[in-house]
Amino acid sequence: MATYAEHKSEAAKYQEAVSYPKGLEGVILCDSAVSFVDGTAGKLYYRDIAIQELAENSTFEEVSYLLLFGHLPKKNELEDFDKKLRTYRALPPEVLESIKKFPKGAHPMAALRTVTSTLGMYDPHPEDHSTATNIERSIKLIAQFATIVAAFERHREGKPFVAPDNGLSHAGNFMYMFKGTKPAELDAKAMDVGLILHADHEMNASTISCRVVVSSQTDIYSAVTAGVGSLKGPLHGGANEEVMKTLETVGGMRNVETWMKNALANKVKVPGFGHRVYKYYDPRAAILKSFAEQYAKINPSIQEKLEMAKIIERMMIESLGDAKGIYPNVDFYSGIIYTAMGFKMDTFTPIFAVARISGWCAQILEQLSDNRIYRPRCHYTGDLNKHYVPMSQR
Repeated sequence: MATYAEHKSEAAKYQEAVSYPKGLEGVILCDSAVSFVDGTAGKLYYRDIAIQELAENSTFEEVSYLLLFGHLPKKNELEDFDKKLRTYRALPPEVLESIKKFPKGAHPMAALRTVTSTLGMYDPHPEDHSTATNIERSIKLIAQFATIVAAFERHREGKPFVAPDNGLSHAGNFMYMFKGTKPAELDAKAMDVGLILHADHEMNASTISCRVVVSSQTDIYSAVTAGVGSLKGPLHGGANEEVMKTLETVGGMRNVETWMKNALANKVKVPGFGHRVYKYYDPRAAILKSFAEQYAKINPSIQEKLEMAKIIERMMIESLGDAKGIYPNVDFYSGIIYTAMGFKMDTFTPIFAVARISGWCAQILEQLSDNRIYRPRCHYTGDLNKHYVPMSQR
């Protein structure tokens, strides 16, 4: 048993002036083989494969399989996986009825968070936490996230729900359920690539949230609900909304250079630039920029926004690129693409979640495979010398 003096020494240790990385910056949280960010080189890998190769050659369904199982699927494996995704797309009728009761003014991420938690109550085997069952739950959640986001959009627009079309790809069906019409070829391809690029990103805030929550050996729905809640924040999933708001604030091509000069002079944070890990051009931003250029050729309003974005990018890189490692991140061009597709700004983050559910589930499964509950310490800043004061003396 520790002595009184040893207890005092322990307390003093947590009161000392200590140096620690705020926000866990650079701290190694765990072993992982799911994804890796090489921030200095500006590279992202899923299961050792560069994101550029996956964006060019793969599909969201195949990438989801890769993240969950650790290898690219053979033909029959992908066919079976895709069949399951299509089978699981429909939500329980009771859940659809509950969505009809949601306030139409609610944020779509609040709806997604609530329905994710609700789905846990409809799990037929809630106490089965085996790996096989959790994999099956993961596939179901990947399939159903797109349906949840689309269903809430239809509800708040006062339109009937659109049943899944199992003849369409995951990306194509999501857009069909959302809009009620089958997507154009460019829209379906851009959405598919967008989902691939957002599917995972190592130890970000929402992924950490998922891993910390599931480390208590709770159910997967609780962990994913935590991930949705974290992603909802403007410093994480909501950043692409802020990019579009900034472009609206600038007002047009005639204002952009003056606005940027003022922003740089006053050290205003420009949304869509800089990253805790990347100190070079985010590879996802480069891929999305190419799609923005395709949309600009057929949409004049997007052309102006893209030209504004390019000027902002050039001025930011000239001023802060080499000097501080501040370059465009994935959020800078994704909002332009989603706007070109006809999505409202407050749906950008739910679209992000439709992609990231694959990574969250892969990270949750990995956490459970070698689990230890998270229990860090804090740097305590009190003095430990206060005493209880009776009410009459306060």
